[in-house]
Amino acid sequence: MNEKELAELNAKIDEYDDSEIQVLEGLEAVRKRPGMYIGTTSERGLHHLVWEIVDNSIDEALAGFCTDIQVKIEKGNVISVRDNGRGMPTGMNEKTGKSTIETIFTVLHAGGKFGGGGYKVSGGLHGVGASVVNALSNWLEVRVYRDEKVYFQKFENGGNPLGQLAVIDSCDNDIHGTEVRFKADPTIFTETTVYNYNTLEQRLRELAFLNKGLRISLIDEREEQVKRANFYYEGGISEYVLLLNKNKTAIHDVVAFEGEEDDISIEIALQYNEEYNSAIYSFTNNIRTHEGGTHEDGVKAALTRIINKYARSTNILKEKDEPLKGEDVQEGITMVISCKHPDPQFEGQTKTKLGNSEVRKIASDVFSEGFERYLMENPNAAKIIVNKCCLASQARLAAKKARENTRRKTSLDSINFMGKLTDCKSKNAEECEIFIVEGDSAGGSAKMGRDYMTQAVLPLRGKILNVEKARLDRALNNEEIKSMITAFGTGIGEDFDVNKLRYHKIIIMTDADVDGAHIRTLLLTLFYRFFKPIVEGGYVYAAQPPLFKVTYGKKTVLVQNEEDLPKILAEIPEKYQNSKIVNRFKGLGEMDAAELRDTTMSKSNRVLRKITVEDAMAADEAFSLLMSDNVEPRRNFIVENAGYVKNLDI
Repeated sequence: MNEKELAELNAKIDEYDDSEIQVLEGLEAVRKRPGMYIGTTSERGLHHLVWEIVDNSIDEALAGFCTDIQVKIEKGNVISVRDNGRGMPTGMNEKTGKSTIETIFTVLHAGGKFGGGGYKVSGGLHGVGASVVNALSNWLEVRVYRDEKVYFQKFENGGNPLGQLAVIDSCDNDIHGTEVRFKADPTIFTETTVYNYNTLEQRLRELAFLNKGLRISLIDEREEQVKRANFYYEGGISEYVLLLNKNKTAIHDVVAFEGEEDDISIEIALQYNEEYNSAIYSFTNNIRTHEGGTHEDGVKAALTRIINKYARSTNILKEKDEPLKGEDVQEGITMVISCKHPDPQFEGQTKTKLGNSEVRKIASDVFSEGFERYLMENPNAAKIIVNKCCLASQARLAAKKARENTRRKTSLDSINFMGKLTDCKSKNAEECEIFIVEGDSAGGSAKMGRDYMTQAVLPLRGKILNVEKARLDRALNNEEIKSMITAFGTGIGEDFDVNKLRYHKIIIMTDADVDGAHIRTLLLTLFYRFFKPIVEGGYVYAAQPPLFKVTYGKKTVLVQNEEDLPKILAEIPEKYQNSKIVNRFKGLGEMDAAELRDTTMSKSNRVLRKITVEDAMAADEAFSLLMSDNVEPRRNFIVENAGYVKNLDI
């Protein structure tokens, strides 16, 4: 370092003094770094504001003081949440010198969830809900109904109080509860401040299932035709299982158990169906534990142990037979596990994995006692369940042999030799793409039009097997599926490893017609059922080839759909109006290599739609509805939604 550089460094060191240290007071920290408190400022973060306020009302329900919660979307996307709980305390807080209401809405980590005095069990991940929502709102107002009085306070511009808490009216003695209204700040939520009715409806329904006997209503006043939904489930998670299985053929009635130990309560409901996929959903204090945890581990271990014990004792499983594994006894099961814990400890990548070690034994004990009694008292149902598990075990062993054959016989070199896969030169998975193409004709054009360095092409011959109706062993005998397994490099079933994925973009490229949509759905069903981590990881895309090519003068415009065509045509300068040419693309197979490259494969021109699974339950329900053998629900769905289909190409 020369003298000049040394002098500049010393000057910078001298400039770094106590005045450089920034102290964010009150709710400033939340507005400065909102992602630390609500995860994101996207649409998901916007809805998180609603959940934080609703969680406060749910806490009152868990404590036994609230039976009714109303969520309303008012005009202008204002949210209102009202409950009939006790009403927030309205006295002065000794530590802050402010009213308790103002403390709750302006001080982080202030509330009844800390210290154990206010609530034995509470929902919400952070316990900072009310103050964070206030900080991220244009304005927020709270009304408290208690002691025959109506208290009111309003906050603006990120949580600044407009005056103190005041009594503004009187009310009858039997009226009590809290109402919070707020308007999200568009300078924070720059992506959108528009609430999605379906998102709110789905979560509120879930909360009603998880808290039996609680009535939750949703009202949307934004349109002239007001939308309303009411949720009330006396049966709780048992009714939840019935809903999850509504498009599947159940093989016995819903079974439910519950128990409590050391203030930790466990509820479990389950029902087997004729399908081959498991659907196990666990919750702790109403929080979805996507990564499972000790409550789920305890129940799964007990399920395997109890079914093996029953199968041996009834001689369904012979002495020479190997014991059933977890995946065998989980085939076709739909199960909801709900844990209520006074001090939950969350871990995992997304902090949605329950880590409390004591829960494992409690969950196992509650399930073991209840399920063992059910099997003994219901021998017919028990026999059906155990026989299904034994068939699953046989299929697993067959699939193991099929996987071994797949590894031996279909190496990457062999499928290249067979002319199926045209691979790319690069071995860097992050930049590599594979196009799953419908038909040999389109496949030929794609191979010639691709970027040979980073783009691979795998043509499919015809429609692949519908795996919603098949176990893994049968899927592994399908040549097209075997080709994809080998090309992806991840393996399948017990061998699956997403870290071995050879392409970080798997692009489904099918025609924009009914057949193309069917093939795309079959592929998505395959990926969701047998390669779920590649969907969850954001590696799966659908190419969107344009429907039209509009040419005028020396300019060419690609149009994705019929709705956009009139707008594009109207924007053509008048001098070209009589000389324009409009071509409709018939299908991928009719495009030459240059057209396919320029319209659908080129990274600078193409349109790709990333396939995401925002909600595993909704995805599971959709695949079961559309692809299973249960015809009646699918027919009803088509009848109900036919009016929304435009420009059906048959």
